[in-house]
Amino acid sequence: MPRALPLPLARLTSLVAVIVVILLAAACSEPPSKEMNQAQGAIDAARAAGAEQYAPGELKAAIDALAQSEVAVTARDYRLALAHALDSRERAQEAAKAAVDARAKARGDAERELAEASALLQRVQARLKDPAVAKLPRRALAAHEKTLTTIESALQKARASLEVEQYDEVGQAAAAATTSLQAVLDALDAAIAPPRSPRRR
Repeated sequence: MPRALPLPLARLTSLVAVIVVILLAAACSEPPSKEMNQAQGAIDAARAAGAEQYAPGELKAAIDALAQSEVAVTARDYRLALAHALDSRERAQEAAKAAVDARAKARGDAERELAEASALLQRVQARLKDPAVAKLPRRALAAHEKTLTTIESALQKARASLEVEQYDEVGQAAAAATTSLQAVLDALDAAIAPPRSPRRR
């Protein structure tokens, strides 16, 4: 049979238990303002990281969770309000991380596409200097040179778009430039290709 605790120690144990109960009750007796403010701060940080564009789903979930926390506060269910506030903060932090990752990927893709289009432009410009190409009719060459000038201007604008993080515009410009440049290159190759020998019957 276990020995009974000495009276002073038993009283101390009971007192600690009462204090814990009081603290737990107090934690749920008022709105979780601190946690809700932290959630709002995390949402603001996620927006600053570009979550509205790169992680809209995650950001919406964080905003919705904070709204649910506010509804719970109105209903005086502070325990539920605390749970929603903590959930909102966590979701906002996830949105910020997702936005940073997606933003970096978008920039990397845009830089690669722009570099590929620029390299193809240089290739076509070099082909125009080929002696065999130089013998082509001047009218045809002038048309190709005009196309290259237009493409060069478009790529210059795409570089400016890259600096202001308009990655979708960069990708569209690079794709259009690549298509046009490949068409010019194919036309030049076809123009200087040796004629095919007629088939013998």
